[in-house]
Amino acid sequence: MGKKEQRDQKDSARVEAVLGLLRKQTPLTVKQEKFCNYACVERFLKAKGENVKKAAKQLRACLSWRESIGTDHLIADEFSAELAEGLAYVAGHDDESRPVMIFRMKQDYQRLHSQKLFTRFLVFTLEVAISSMPKNVQQFVMLFDASFYRSASAFMNLLLAALKIVGEYYPGRLHRAFVIDPPSLFAYMWKGVRPFVDLSTVTMMVSSLDFEESLDFNDFAAYPRAASLRFDPSTVNSTARVGACSSSRFSFTVSHHLDSLKPWYLSLTDTSASKVGPTTRSTLGPALISPVNARSFSFASPISRTPPGDINGVKPTRKSLFPSTPLPQRVTPREASKVAHPRTPRPSFLQSPATFFRSKDSHVSTREKSRGSFLPFLKFYRRPYDEMIYRSKMRPPLGGLISIVSPQLRRRHVSVSQRF
Repeated sequence: MGKKEQRDQKDSARVEAVLGLLRKQTPLTVKQEKFCNYACVERFLKAKGENVKKAAKQLRACLSWRESIGTDHLIADEFSAELAEGLAYVAGHDDESRPVMIFRMKQDYQRLHSQKLFTRFLVFTLEVAISSMPKNVQQFVMLFDASFYRSASAFMNLLLAALKIVGEYYPGRLHRAFVIDPPSLFAYMWKGVRPFVDLSTVTMMVSSLDFEESLDFNDFAAYPRAASLRFDPSTVNSTARVGACSSSRFSFTVSHHLDSLKPWYLSLTDTSASKVGPTTRSTLGPALISPVNARSFSFASPISRTPPGDINGVKPTRKSLFPSTPLPQRVTPREASKVAHPRTPRPSFLQSPATFFRSKDSHVSTREKSRGSFLPFLKFYRRPYDEMIYRSKMRPPLGGLISIVSPQLRRRHVSVSQRF
């Protein structure tokens, strides 16, 4: 017998031990037996370090919590307003068939609604994501859009409540959680709270401004409602040229790449041929142009319009208000410290042995790692929300009456009625 078979037998024995402890306390119902399958019990065991008693205790608490929430009676008709606004929905599946959920709740949602309603809506979204998973997939991805929040504490309460529910009652389900565009003070608060959050290792903060240069997003073709809102330059019946508009100091260019978030951009290139003042290139260079020195020459005096050189062939001389009395040279104590003393090189044998085992990617910052991890889910974040597409992912009875009556039954009813 191989090691893999022995490990499988031990895992099966632990799973049966957990189920035995659950049945010993109170008998399980049919729905609870269906929920406590082999994969579910294995996730609880892994979360509790293969401890049978702790896993059985947490699984019993999860069953009691699901009964108090009423997860078996959650339907989409209860959250019609939330679904119409797109506050939380399943945007699609990634390359590994994991469902990707997006939460775009506003700041006043928790103030205007009770905590129980927020919990039920969160659990409803999680159940829709789990029901849409293939058989070999057990995890999901959560994207929290915090751009609607101005208060860091308000968003922190929402995030901690969501992560606590996922960590305690859906262990082993979360693959990644991304916080997008949080308030300015959220990073400092998260740094203090992070050691006490179980799912902090899979939670990352990203900024949407880091992905403005990625113009390879072309996912609007599958959404005709969003594609109909795109600008079509061929429909404009005008002889004017749609393109660059230039002035004396900047050019305003409209790009024809319609998939970009900002098809316009500003540049400080001097594209005007008729302007007041010299036409020579600035001595400051394009890198040193700023709003302070990049003012229009038409409003400047003749002296400022002239380059810093000679005026009418005569080089200007600067006159002082005081007589030209030779002053003693100013001596600062820094000059003594500027003397470069020879530095003794550090011997190589004093270096730590850990430097030989460092990976090549050790210099990569946390921001770059978060950016690379979020890049596969960027298309889901930019994809427009469609309520009908989201409702089509709901399986009965989560979808309510709309999903119970399938389109095939409605077409058959119409075809039969047309005969008469």
